[in-house]
Amino acid sequence: MDTLAARLQMVDQQIRTWEVLDPRVLDVFAQVPRETFVPVEFRELAFADAPIPIGFGQTMLAPKLQGRILQALNLTRRDRVLEIGTGTGYLAACASLLARETMAIEIIPDLAKLAVESIGNVPAVRVTVEARDAFAPAPLGEYDAIAITGSLPVYDKRFEQALAIGGRLFVVVGVPPVMEARLIRRVDAEEWVAESLFETVIPPLTNATPAQRFVF
Repeated sequence: MDTLAARLQMVDQQIRTWEVLDPRVLDVFAQVPRETFVPVEFRELAFADAPIPIGFGQTMLAPKLQGRILQALNLTRRDRVLEIGTGTGYLAACASLLARETMAIEIIPDLAKLAVESIGNVPAVRVTVEARDAFAPAPLGEYDAIAITGSLPVYDKRFEQALAIGGRLFVVVGVPPVMEARLIRRVDAEEWVAESLFETVIPPLTNATPAQRFVF
């Protein structure tokens, strides 16, 4: 496989056509070798327009959705970024080329280890990976941008509390068949505003609060 050609085709035919037009974001996806972050047995699917299995019952999000996440966060070289649910580290790797500092959290230790190894194979990328549960009592820290790459059936305000003033949070909220991608902005110490971006469906973040089921 000509991976460079496949990567550029992914950018032009998938990411760009899903309204991702920020040239900085498109350039990052053209630079970072996505195939490096895909398990060997699924590497032929690295550039497919679909989620990719990465083991442990987890998947890597489709490229076009990852593009929308980075575009929505509008990262700058001043930003400190957190990704929650990093999997093999691909989106965090892309974010690191746009931001000042990037932290990635992964609850499954073996996946966190794989992310460290994959990130280490891309010299330009700098990401700190931590194996931990984002719902643990320990504080997350303070960030200018946060990407949650698993959905929240019920919105949880703990993550917006980790935003610095002016910070942005990307999150998908709800349950199938329709979920809402939102961008949350912290206006000041006591105020946040939410913007609805688009509809999608992605698996829930591990240990997220489940939606209540109605019983008749």
